[in-house]
Amino acid sequence: MSILRRIAVISRNTHIHSLAQEVAQEVFVADDLAEASDIVKAAMPDIALFDGSVSPSHIRRFLDRIHRQMNRVPTAVVVSFDPPSFSDREYDQSGIAHRLIGQDNHRRLHDIAAGVRDAERGNGENEGAQAPYFIDDRAAAVSMVGQSKAVCDALRMIHLVADSQCNPVLLLGETGTGKEVAAQAVHKARHPHAPFVAVNCAALTSTLLESELFGHVKGAFTSADRDKTGLLEQAGSGTLFLDEISEMPLELQAKLLRVLQERTFRRVGGVKDLTCEATIIASSNRNLKKEVREHRFRQDLYYRLNICPIVLTPLRSPDRREDIPLLARYFLAHSNIRGGRPDKVTAITRLALESLSQHDWPGNVRELRNVIERAILLERTDKIGLSSIVIEPSEGDESGPSSVGERIQGFSLEKAERELIARALHKTGWQKTQAASLLGITRATLYAKVKQYNIQKTSSQQNNTDLPAPEPSTEPALVG
Repeated sequence: MSILRRIAVISRNTHIHSLAQEVAQEVFVADDLAEASDIVKAAMPDIALFDGSVSPSHIRRFLDRIHRQMNRVPTAVVVSFDPPSFSDREYDQSGIAHRLIGQDNHRRLHDIAAGVRDAERGNGENEGAQAPYFIDDRAAAVSMVGQSKAVCDALRMIHLVADSQCNPVLLLGETGTGKEVAAQAVHKARHPHAPFVAVNCAALTSTLLESELFGHVKGAFTSADRDKTGLLEQAGSGTLFLDEISEMPLELQAKLLRVLQERTFRRVGGVKDLTCEATIIASSNRNLKKEVREHRFRQDLYYRLNICPIVLTPLRSPDRREDIPLLARYFLAHSNIRGGRPDKVTAITRLALESLSQHDWPGNVRELRNVIERAILLERTDKIGLSSIVIEPSEGDESGPSSVGERIQGFSLEKAERELIARALHKTGWQKTQAASLLGITRATLYAKVKQYNIQKTSSQQNNTDLPAPEPSTEPALVG
């Protein structure tokens, strides 16, 4: 029984063609990468099987080119019946996690196909929800959702750093972009069975942070009534994650620099040198070069950290904006904010997804997750509609919540609702069932609203000719 709808095979090997036919209803074959480009764009397959003779770097460039030309990229799987021509390191550095080497390993294609199918089903609405959540197994292990160029680039750097001896590791990105998720990805690849210890450098005073990091001996200061093991010791041969290192006081930065250079440290008040075996991962949401220029961050520490930085791109970037609908569906599918209630929200309307994609998300992934959780609580149907997307909740004396449909100054809710309904009807050619689904409301509610606002077809719409825009308005156009 077929697991997937479509697979593309980039190989002349008939055995690989047969392997694809075991798991897909339709198999599209290309002899080489040049021919594959048009086939993949036209067929939009779920998986692309590459012959093991194709170099990982060529596969990566092909996938990047496809990614720039279309919204979804198939899951890449390399298949080879002979000993591999390229090393695991080369494949990992190119971000290609799935390799089926040798006859006995080919049955794994069924598991990979099932994983792609399950990810698609978990995306909510079927329409426009074809891409799986994760690029590869490492991304899936830490729930690093995304298929965009920005996520591909970040994962390539994560693979490169994780498979090296680079220590320390620097993560850069705005608040909420997923720096701790990236740190977890490096840790799980490098120290899967060792501790991951995290500390927020902005949350503690200089004295407390020093004691937390290095520990102290009994009597080191007034309240030190017993020895304390610091986080560097707790991390052992695992990972110590220093979140927001730009907030670390300058005097403590000097002590951290010595740890990075000498790989030894002492507890506060102690005289014994202890060995630091951990990988040190530091993150910052600030521009560290600017912090150095303004004497808030040590220059020598900056250059010690800045070996091979991993940059996390904000959601508003053109290189990452396409991940917004994917993230929204993922958060919906994995939310438990309603507990075990039977009235579960299972999908998001297309109009709601479009509105989410238009927002700049200054709080990035964290803000988007909060908006989806809020929408789940507010929604009274099984599908999140535009009215449940509240970007900025009301605070203090503000008049009310700022939903996507309420962001326009001087535009009343009644006018916003009327134009929104008119646009949905126009977009669906006055197919009321489709329009109601688009709006996230029932057909009966739509009929009531059409009657309430006296929304009528124009003569050209009644004749099924080109549908004009909703009635002209001097008000600003509705965002969403």
